[in-house]
Amino acid sequence: MFENIRLSFQGIWSHKLRSFLTMLGIIIGIAAIIAIVSTIKGTNKQIEENLIGSGSNTVKVQLYQGDWTYDFSYNSVPTGLPVISQDVLKQITDLDEVEEASLYLSRQDYDGVYYKNTSLSGGYVMGIDTNYLDTCNYIIQEGRGFTQKDFDEYHKVALLDKDSSQALFQGEDPIGKTIEIKQEPYEVIGVVTEQDTFEPVINSIDDYYTYMQDASGKIYVPDTTWPIIYQYDEPQQLVVKASSTDAMTNAGKKSEDILNANISVSDDSIKYKSEDLLEQAKNIQQLSQSTNTMLIWIAGISLIVGGIGVMNIMLVSVSERTSEIGLKKAIGARKSVILGQFLTEAAVLTSMGGIIGVIVGIILAEVISKISSTPVAISAPAAVIAVLFSMVIGIVFGMLPSYKAANLDPIEALRHE
Repeated sequence: MFENIRLSFQGIWSHKLRSFLTMLGIIIGIAAIIAIVSTIKGTNKQIEENLIGSGSNTVKVQLYQGDWTYDFSYNSVPTGLPVISQDVLKQITDLDEVEEASLYLSRQDYDGVYYKNTSLSGGYVMGIDTNYLDTCNYIIQEGRGFTQKDFDEYHKVALLDKDSSQALFQGEDPIGKTIEIKQEPYEVIGVVTEQDTFEPVINSIDDYYTYMQDASGKIYVPDTTWPIIYQYDEPQQLVVKASSTDAMTNAGKKSEDILNANISVSDDSIKYKSEDLLEQAKNIQQLSQSTNTMLIWIAGISLIVGGIGVMNIMLVSVSERTSEIGLKKAIGARKSVILGQFLTEAAVLTSMGGIIGVIVGIILAEVISKISSTPVAISAPAAVIAVLFSMVIGIVFGMLPSYKAANLDPIEALRHE
């Protein structure tokens, strides 16, 4: 085997230009596939990051009526829908997939939040518990956070995120200022931000609507003061922090099952549902899957062309080395030895083309990324499979020339000039 490999490299080196031109089809095909796969993988990773963010692994479990979130602004609390108790919350936090969990209330307000004459139109008012900021990886950027006393004594205090702070105060220091939420005065005590910030990549208006739903800003108040603003108690929503990104789906599904087991509403369409971001990412990725598959098949055609080129050059090689083959057979070389030698040469030739193709493909992917700002992610398994596949092409398309060489009549071969 090693002797066959040595002879293969010797033969390739003695006909450098011819060997390179033979490998060119394989190089182009492998390079195209590596570039396409890297771009697809990078784009899919970008979609996942746009939806999930920078690794917070949080999953929202919200109350739905059919396909839409239940809006308490226009609907009363259904009979049989209790507030989520601490016992139920403990069942959720005890799940293996859940690291932390928190309860919150949320309203999108278009005309109820003011600082002097400035309105936060379309912003969100959030009533949060003591664990919400930790669960969602928020930190205090300015001022202070909520204390237990704020919850116990119903203090009307608020935290802003950077978007709501900018919208309401436009660069002015908000700490200590008073805002109005539904005509109730709330003192701003702090500004929060995500511990690991991540800005989604926006390339189109569709991307904006997909990834930037919360761009108007949020205001956080203690959940114990929620009835002061909205006049009545209402069931909370849930956010859980999964132990890993891969555990997000199971964490959300198991949490929604626990919550739904504790409600007894007459309307079957009202139930808790988890926001499966991984499934959303998968659905978006699948929209372009057929196009991506077609591109890979088109690139694969050049591999077939390259394989035909290998078969052609191997037939030429057999013709050129007829006397050599006849001499080997005359001194006792078996058919299997001749067959193995030529198959090895074909496999080495295409494997070298595959390796060069992988390198060119990686360079091509990076160039595409720089020119078009398209994210890429080099796939090591794809590179290994590409090289192995190129070797298989060499064996398959080298079979006919090798079989022809192995079956040459030694007497006729020795007569060949």
